[in-house]
Amino acid sequence: MTATITFGWAVALAVLLAVRSELPADVRWWIWTCVIGVLMGLFGLWYVPLLKRRRARIAERARAAQEAQLSSGYESRDSGSNTVSSTETPGKSTRS
Repeated sequence: MTATITFGWAVALAVLLAVRSELPADVRWWIWTCVIGVLMGLFGLWYVPLLKRRRARIAERARAAQEAQLSSGYESRDSGSNTVSSTETPGKSTRS
């Protein structure tokens, strides 16, 4: 999808450059719009695969760490809750 849109911006840029001398001065900003569209598309084509590979590496590391933790016999008591019990809150007492 990104490649198709980038190609569309490139075609529009080529057309505008071909008719540049016939364009009124107040609409020549479209040329720069096409240039930015092509540049952003190329950036997206470069960055998205990089991001996906990074996320896959992080997920693989997390999975390997979880497997290592399970195979070591260690069992976490963390339930995933963000609730803090009164015994974990420093300086607070549950006594009235």
